[in-house]
Amino acid sequence: MDEIQNNEEPIDELLDEELGVTDKIVGVLTEPSDLFQKLSNLPVKTMDWVLPLLLLIVAIIAMQFITSSNPEIKANMIEQQMERFEKNMQEAVDKGQMTQQQADQQLDMIQEQMEKGGSMQLIFGAIGALIMVFLMFFIVSGVFLLLAKFALGGTGDYKNSMLAYGLPHYIGIVQIIIMIVSAIALGKMFQDTSIGSYMGMEPEGIVGWFMHKLDPLSIWFYSVVGIAYAKLFKSDDTIKYIIAILGMWIGFSLIMHFIAQAFPFLKMFGM
Repeated sequence: MDEIQNNEEPIDELLDEELGVTDKIVGVLTEPSDLFQKLSNLPVKTMDWVLPLLLLIVAIIAMQFITSSNPEIKANMIEQQMERFEKNMQEAVDKGQMTQQQADQQLDMIQEQMEKGGSMQLIFGAIGALIMVFLMFFIVSGVFLLLAKFALGGTGDYKNSMLAYGLPHYIGIVQIIIMIVSAIALGKMFQDTSIGSYMGMEPEGIVGWFMHKLDPLSIWFYSVVGIAYAKLFKSDDTIKYIIAILGMWIGFSLIMHFIAQAFPFLKMFGM
């Protein structure tokens, strides 16, 4: 028995050595099922989920820099955001959630800050991206762990959950690259890669919300996350996990949409 165990250890080590960073990136993008099946037999490495998050943050900062340094994109972005802020605040005023004077003061302050921009805005944007990406990562990893372990009956722990949710973020990096290329080509910033964004639709009402959920990159990302959880939590029913992850993404987004409709001022915080 000891000889069998000793013979298995080098196989695992060899497999781990064969799966370099490039192999994992390519695996996530092309063969996620095979990749996560192999990773399910190996110890979880912290760098496997930390690296894609760090690269995602770098991509977000790069997008912020391009937005602020391109006059056409910046002017278009300020105009779009101010229109959205004005609409949201007017709704808040109409519902008695703030006075017209308060709304005007906030609009003036927001426009002044956006027009000033500068290096400090980039620094705060970078810090905000760092905090929000990791904060949301740990929260969502915990929620998906509860879903996979208790609702779907999988066998895994928080480390498995961080790997299953973190490694697919290479798709998020691809999404941001596409958004950057689109912004440069079309002279305006995009919030996502949805059909609604490219059609110039606002995420207002159920139709607008739905069109902004028709995002091939986001659907791809959450589908791969579902595959990752199925493999790392030792399930033979991959489709069940994909449906559950996509369903939770859609369900949470829909709930937040209705909350934002009821409280318009929350839209200013990206809700």
